[in-house]
Parts: sequence; structure tokens; C-alpha cells
Amino acid sequence: MENTILNKTAVDFLTQYLNNASPTGYESAGQKLWLNYLAPYVDTTYTDTYGTVVGVINPDAPYKVVIEGHADEISWYVNYISEDGLIYVIRNGGSDQIIAPSKRVNIHTKNGIVKGVFGWPAIHTRLRGKTVEDAPKIETIFIDCGCETKAEVEALGVHVGCVITYPDGFEILNDSKFVCRAIDNRMGGFMIAQVARLLKENGKKLPFGLYIVNSVQEEIGLRGAQMIAHNIKPNVAIVTDVCHDTTTPMIDKKIEGDLKIGKGPVIAYAPAVQNNLRELIIDTAVEKEIPFQRTALSSQTGTDTDAFAYSNSGVASALISLPLRYMHTTVEMVHKEDVENTIQLIYETLLKIENNETFSYFK
Repeated sequence: MENTILNKTAVDFLTQYLNNASPTGYESAGQKLWLNYLAPYVDTTYTDTYGTVVGVINPDAPYKVVIEGHADEISWYVNYISEDGLIYVIRNGGSDQIIAPSKRVNIHTKNGIVKGVFGWPAIHTRLRGKTVEDAPKIETIFIDCGCETKAEVEALGVHVGCVITYPDGFEILNDSKFVCRAIDNRMGGFMIAQVARLLKENGKKLPFGLYIVNSVQEEIGLRGAQMIAHNIKPNVAIVTDVCHDTTTPMIDKKIEGDLKIGKGPVIAYAPAVQNNLRELIIDTAVEKEIPFQRTALSSQTGTDTDAFAYSNSGVASALISLPLRYMHTTVEMVHKEDVENTIQLIYETLLKIENNETFSYFK
């Protein structure tokens, strides 16, 4: 690359962006951070009704290419407050009740953040008189915010419908591993913003309109991507998300494939992935000596790729994933080199896309 990808300014932005809470349906604070960072590198920006934000280079060009990530993180909703002041929850996205006990939480209210903890009975009391330890269930996990009555909880501004996030922040382990909650998939938003930055800093002129899209509400069914795909009506979409590192314990490689952090971005094979666009990405990786891995996904990709691919009259779409450990936990982990290589792969691929390229099925 002509400029250092992960310079100090970029990492400082990544830290701020990851540490900010952006739960599904409430992404506005993170979207403002992202848009303020992106604005100097694009010609124009806009936001849709539900908060997906878009930066555009060459907005008047009729041929449109999207690069996309999603902004939302999994979270919880307050669902019930007991008379003794304990808060019970339901999921907002794919939150895992197994990891909840003993976690600190932020309850978002109109009065600001209310602190709390997911309480859990001591091991002594859970095992007394039993032979099998009970696992946490949605109906048994609860939040204690230090109140003794329902009225005290409500006096803090907490009510049914308040959204709850974890406060765990960004860290770098062993100088090479990025760790945080919500790397799925604010790292995607970070990476596409870096692509825009590099295009600007390196003085690259594209023959088409480039739409840098940070979508909302992916974690509950690709909703933001569905809406913005119909708004933009792109010709091409390159989506970035995360996939599983399968080298850690308790993952079956025969089912999940053989993928590892540090070995490069993952290029997907799936019905929603347009074959010729995928091959252009692979050819680019080979030519530029960018390491990459492959994954096969049956039926759907489960990412915003599906929303773009099947929108309008069909959009040539591809998926480049970042291998990640411990998905949907507060210690999601990716490799710094994979982040750099994913950014480079998207950047170099854009430079190879020709104006009015049809990606004909029979090419």
C-alpha cells in the first residue's frame, strides 16, 4: 500500500468507535462518530430513516458500487422489573445468556447510563443437594442495579424497553490481536472507512460511484441493508463481515470449515455470491500477494450480502469476511494483519472494477 493502513490516527478512531455503544435499533451515537470520520474522504453523505449512513464518492455517476459493513451490536432489552427491584431481559439480537452472569452492564435511559450487574447465585448454593449444575437461561438471568424495590429502579429512569449493553472496551493483546465486544461488525465499518481514506490519500480516481455504507439492524435480520439496497440500487456490492475462527476448542471443523485468524481475509462461496465478482476478488488477492482463505456457505451467507444480492433485479454481490474468535461475546478477537489485508483487498479490488462492468453470468 502507498500509505500505512493502521496508523495511529486510524487506531485511535477504532478505539473510540468500538468503545461506543451502538445496540441494534439505537446506533445513532456510533453512526455519528463514523460519519464524522468518513466525511473528509467522500464527496457527500446521507442517512436513511432508520439510521444507515452512506458516504459517496462520485455521486453523479450512474454505475454504482457499494462497500458495506454493519454498525449494530447485540444487546438486551429490559423486559420485566420484579417487585424486589431485579430486572429480567429479552434478547436484542443474538445475545448469549451463558456469558451474562457476573457481567457488568450499562442500562441506557433518558436520564443517562444506569449501571448494573448480571447477578448469579454462588456455586455453593447452586450445587448444594444437586448433582448437575444449572446453566443460565433467559428466564433465570437477571440484572441487579443496587435497588431494593421496583419503585427505586423506576426512579432511576429504567423501564421496560430500555436497551442494555456491556461496557467492555478495546484492548490489544500481544501487539497483534484486537479484542473488544462489537468487533462484529463495527470492524467492518472501520475497514470500509479506511478504504475510503486510502483512495483519497493516494489520489485514486474511480470511474464509478462508490457508496460506503454502514448499515443498521443486521443482527435482527439484515434490515438496514434491505432498506438501503433499494435506496441506492447498486450494480455491485462488496460486503464485509466476520466469520468464525474454527481452531479454538469445541468447534467442529467438519461443519464450520478450517479457518484461522492471522491467515488472511475469508472469501465466501455461496449462492448469493456472484461467481465472476468473487473470482475478480481472488485474482486480485493472488496478483497483489494478499493472503486469503475460503469458506463454503450453504443456502444463505447470513450476512448483508444476502440482502444486497437479492434486492432490486439482482445485484452482483460478494462477501469478504474477517476471521474472528469468540463471536457474540465481550472478548471477540481478530488479528491485526487480517484487518490490514482485508482493507487492502477491498481497496485493490475496487481499482480493478471497470465502469459499467456487467459481471455477466456466462462470462
